[in-house]
Formats: sequence, structure tokens, C-alpha cells
Amino acid sequence: MTRATVSVFTRAVFALCLCAAPAWVQSAGSSLVLDDYSAKDDSGFPVNWKAQRQEAKAKTQYTIHTEKGLTFLAAKSADQRVYKRIAWDPKAMPIVTWRWRVRQAPAGADPVASVFVSLDTDLMVIPVATKYVWSMTKEVGTTTEGGLFDASEIVLQRGTKELGEWVEQRVNAYEDFKRIHRHEPATQAWGISVQGGPGVEVDFGPIIVSAP
Repeated sequence: MTRATVSVFTRAVFALCLCAAPAWVQSAGSSLVLDDYSAKDDSGFPVNWKAQRQEAKAKTQYTIHTEKGLTFLAAKSADQRVYKRIAWDPKAMPIVTWRWRVRQAPAGADPVASVFVSLDTDLMVIPVATKYVWSMTKEVGTTTEGGLFDASEIVLQRGTKELGEWVEQRVNAYEDFKRIHRHEPATQAWGISVQGGPGVEVDFGPIIVSAP
């Protein structure tokens, strides 16, 4: 079986797993917490999150921790991403903010960490995501358009000078989507995903969407 055939098969299987409708969330205010990692199962894995491939393995790679009153999702040597289906109005609440902290990143690990914001799906019902990246090598601001099997990528951080420190991020996911994909996203966003790199230890803080 060729690599392209395997990729198509994997996407098709992934699509079948994603058919369930996302939770629709509304807010009377100007911001909305998509997840603050306040709910976890017996293994420490976040409630309402799913693994891209192997859930049993993901539960050893992604666990919720609390430090000085802050709850966060810790990823360690992850080789798959985890996702949460949650809908919101991306036009009314286009701003996405989060914090991330790289604890360890071996040489050659790239990307170090990624946050995926999915505002639409393609014809195969696969999420169309913008992948916000912490890279070891690529310059901040580098944008790479995704192909049939890859998300479009924007580099937000480079290197490990902030090793061990929380870094705040703020993006306009709605405008990024229109700029990269050249059309309006769906009226309801698909959801969010996160991933740590191979051999990397990285923490993800709460993910929030808000009005401009």
C-alpha cells in the first residue's frame, strides 16, 4: 500500500470518528472558555477530548495537572494530537488566546508544539484547521499552506529561549482562516486540537475565544 493510499484511508477513518455533532456553546459576554481543563477522568485525561488515533496511548501522553492554582494540560512525548469538538461563532468571536510552556525540547524536535483551530470541514468532513506552531527552526510569521493531508501552518514562537516560562498567545483565527483559505469559514466552528512534539514536554493552558 502506498503512502498516499494509507493517508487517504487514515483520513477516511478519522472522518467517520468525527461525525458526531459538536457541543454548541453560547456566551452572554464577550468571551468564552473552550476548555480550562477543570474536568478529567480517572487517568487524568481531559473530559470531552478524544485522541486522533490511539486513545489508551493518548491517556499516557496527555494529563491534567495543577500548579499554583493553575490547571493545565501536560503533553509528554506525544506522537498524536488530541481534540475537542466544540462549536462557537467564529465571526462573532474570532480571537483565540491561550498559554503554553515548553519544559523540554530535544534537538531536532520540530514542531515543538501545535494548537489547531478548526473553523470548517472539507468535503470528506475532515476539519479544516489553522495550525499555530512553536518551532525550533522556522522564523516567526512563517506561513505554510496545507495540502490534501496537512493543516495550514503559522509559526508563532521559535527556539527554546522561553524554556520553562509560560508564553501568552493571541490570534485572530477568523481572519487567518479567510487569508489562507480565501473563503468564509462555517457559521459554527468545528473545534480545537493540541499536540506536543516527539520527545517534547509542553504544557497547554486554557483556550479562550472572544470578540475583538
